Amino acid sequence: MPMVSPFPVAVAIMLLAAVSAPRHASALTRHDFPEGFVLGAGTSAYQVEGAAAEDGRKPSIWDTFTHQGHSSDGSTGDVSADQYHLYKEDVKLMHKMGLDAYRFSISWPRLIPDGRRQINPKGLEYYNNLIDELILYGIQPHVTIYHFDLPQVLQDEYGGLLSPRFIEDYTAYANVCFKSFGDRVKHWVTVNEPNIEPIGGYDNGSQPPRRCSYPFGADCAGGNSSTEPYIAAHHLLLAHASAVSLYREKYKAAQGGQIGITLLGWWHEPASNTTQDAAAAMRMNDFHIGWFMHPLVYGDYPPVMRSRVGGRLPALPAPESGKVRGSFDFIGFNHYLIMRVRSIDTSSGQEPRDYYVDAAVQNPAADITTGKVETAPWSLRKLLEHLKLNYGNPPVWIHENGYADAPSKDDDDEDRTEFLQDYLETLYLSIRNGSNARGYFVWSFLDVFEFLFGYRLRFGLCGVDMGDAARTRYLRSSARWYSGFLAGGELRPAARPHKSYVR
Repeated sequence: MPMVSPFPVAVAIMLLAAVSAPRHASALTRHDFPEGFVLGAGTSAYQVEGAAAEDGRKPSIWDTFTHQGHSSDGSTGDVSADQYHLYKEDVKLMHKMGLDAYRFSISWPRLIPDGRRQINPKGLEYYNNLIDELILYGIQPHVTIYHFDLPQVLQDEYGGLLSPRFIEDYTAYANVCFKSFGDRVKHWVTVNEPNIEPIGGYDNGSQPPRRCSYPFGADCAGGNSSTEPYIAAHHLLLAHASAVSLYREKYKAAQGGQIGITLLGWWHEPASNTTQDAAAAMRMNDFHIGWFMHPLVYGDYPPVMRSRVGGRLPALPAPESGKVRGSFDFIGFNHYLIMRVRSIDTSSGQEPRDYYVDAAVQNPAADITTGKVETAPWSLRKLLEHLKLNYGNPPVWIHENGYADAPSKDDDDEDRTEFLQDYLETLYLSIRNGSNARGYFVWSFLDVFEFLFGYRLRFGLCGVDMGDAARTRYLRSSARWYSGFLAGGELRPAARPHKSYVR
């Protein structure tokens, strides 16, 4: 698909600016959202479960990575919030808060410890129990099949995501999930953030399996930053399409569920008002979002990727293209931040190249690890408008959106409350302007091990005392606010000034 010209984008933004809420934002309630709109919170298996070496679970690549001391604070997810042992307490807490739904992931190395074939009965029992407990309390389970925690044995055996063998093993694993839990799970996500795992794992090497090449990463155990990110992403895309095909052919009619994929939704803005930076930001959105959205909607990678990456970008021949195109009932997005990008000169054609060089931007990736990033609710509006204008306005779930702060036993987190209010109001206005958003999940339900921050920063609505062997939970003020909103209360106190979200 050709790039969208600036004219219709500008018109759409002006139209959005002209839309006004029917009443003051303080009067907005959850009932102003469309009927059936789902509000929940989420976590993922490695980040929340703990019990890393219990009941037959074997290591994932994240266990290996953290045990080698590579997490940002040297910590591991060995215990984390210990949801494996405390899931009943957590579900009761979700019910008390009034969550519509809980988004969680299944640990591949807990359910199938060796990556294929033998199912672990204790892992099967745990997820059955968790799902049953959620349903008992009227909470929808929204399940992610793969959330970064590849079994280490598959990494060792054939290089994990770099091998097409991953597709077969992943599809067999997904089949076990559909067969075992699909009678109760009606919302499936195949893969979480396949547009960023290849960057951390295979471009800059900051995440497992720590593969990269100089000068784009350092201290890596082999790798090629100019090719491997594209190969890993390609296999994730094909694995996703394979699982969707399986679900639709074998399970969907009887189980009645929906299946999709969840992408990271950074929004890229030009660092200046130059045409070069504006073009660079558009390219970066094509590389970051279009990397998966374009093949899912149109059957091939974005033209700008084809032209700039060339032969290093894997082909999508007709059979694969047909299988990938339309392989979703919905698209999930995890949205947190804005990246300011600046055009750089790539005319020299110097090698080696990597993802960011191909996108032709100067990207402040180092800032991500220190939290020096920009957030603003209007970026969510722009993301949703981009999906509407470029990709046919697909059904969208906001699967992660949240606010980080430093660990504290103080339950007053007013900044988090205000952050969530601001984004929910923007989401409401986007829906009124035609966005096809179906639900919103706060990241995170509990404090967890954070992939980027370890335990240095917390996102939880509910705090967890990580220094207490009992992992005591406590409600933060944001959890009490969210609970009130879920019960039908107003979005924000009437005394708080209304903010404008359209620049």
